[in-house]
Amino acid sequence: MSSRTTTRRRQLGAMMRKLRARKGMTLEEAGRLVDVSKATISRYETQEGPVKWPVVDALCREYGASDAEREALVAIAKDARQQGWWSTFADSIPESMNLLLTLEDEAVREDHFSCVYVPGLLQTRGYNTAVQQANEMRLAPQEVERLVDIRMKRQEILNRASPPHLWAILDESVVRRVVGSRDVMREQLDHLLRANESPDITLQILPFAKGAHTAALGSFVIFGGVETSLDVVYVDFHVGSLFMETDEELSRYRLAFDYLRAQALDMAASSAMIDRVREEM
Repeated sequence: MSSRTTTRRRQLGAMMRKLRARKGMTLEEAGRLVDVSKATISRYETQEGPVKWPVVDALCREYGASDAEREALVAIAKDARQQGWWSTFADSIPESMNLLLTLEDEAVREDHFSCVYVPGLLQTRGYNTAVQQANEMRLAPQEVERLVDIRMKRQEILNRASPPHLWAILDESVVRRVVGSRDVMREQLDHLLRANESPDITLQILPFAKGAHTAALGSFVIFGGVETSLDVVYVDFHVGSLFMETDEELSRYRLAFDYLRAQALDMAASSAMIDRVREEM
């Protein structure tokens, strides 16, 4: 097992820090309440070393966490040493992707807004291969295949007995941009039409006719936990990625998504547009 911090441990630390801050406690005050040192509280929050789930449970109760929050964090604490399915790739993927995969693996819902490409969880193999080949840094064929295999493996969460609910809003440009070839794009559009028939997927198109909109500057994902206070926003920039979890940041992106959802076509009209675009290919 890799000696570096697992992504579950990273998530636990971030959430414990957030709960304490919400309560307005210092490290020392929190430690006194559960009979551990200030250094121990700091270690739990900074992702250093092992954790004991009874301490996490006790801290959650002192912080006034909801039952859902407490149960989710205790579960993470119990599995903090557990590596996800992607651990075999851990030494060759960025730490940001490591965290992304953990959030995706544990989310109960995902809200996506995409203005360039189809969201990864809805991409076909052919489409994703073309996306990887379009990288400005030329990749060897075996590297492209490895990245595509990871993407396809990620999609298995949609086949679980209780999959996360995926709500995807796509800018019209996403379905009109020919990625790879017209054949690849037709296959991708067919896949989107089938996806929109799933009870666990909601797909909407934001048409050009709506003009400027609140998220015109970029794509984002809101990963939803069992409790909304455990939500995390993921923004992918050309030069990197950013994870945000403050109440202000979450409120901003939730409001943006609500606005986009209201502006986008409904599911039936969205599927009709995708079908028209496919016929034009």
